[in-house]
Amino acid sequence: MVQAGGAPNDLTILEEEGSMKKTAALLVMLVVATLPALAQPVGGCAEKSDQFNFWIGEWNVTANGNQAGTNSIQPILDGCILMESWAGAARSKGVSLNFYNPRTEKWQQFWVWRNGTTLELSGEYKDGKMVLSGTSLNRAGKKVENRITWYNNADGTVRQHWETSPNGKQWNTSFDGLYKKK
Repeated sequence: MVQAGGAPNDLTILEEEGSMKKTAALLVMLVVATLPALAQPVGGCAEKSDQFNFWIGEWNVTANGNQAGTNSIQPILDGCILMESWAGAARSKGVSLNFYNPRTEKWQQFWVWRNGTTLELSGEYKDGKMVLSGTSLNRAGKKVENRITWYNNADGTVRQHWETSPNGKQWNTSFDGLYKKK
């Protein structure tokens, strides 16, 4: 109970302490119950997690000979995941997480632009290139097929070729960039 003047009396304080103790006990039980689910097996990354390592680095990116932006690709979580941080010359910004999923036996990328739009891709590394594809919605709300290919060039550069298609048959280049280490 609250006494006149707004100050709690002894009964209110005891009720609040009992409630806080119950809440704390419940939180401890929840944490203990979820610990096994949070534990990860020891042994490191999935077998093919290093296939995209050619993309790691600090990059200047050009398209058609003009500065398109900069990109930082860094390994995180013991090198099992690559995190991309893009800063475009035209002020676009975005990040992606890239990883090999041993359950699907595919590479996956989850990209988000600063405006909140996303792109989810999956695919594989083969013949010196990473090819990821997925479906997104354009500004009009229509489905668009995306196919992005990263070429592991012999000179240490990386070519990123992003193609889009309304039907999976006719492909148009949306971006063709060349990555050079800073």
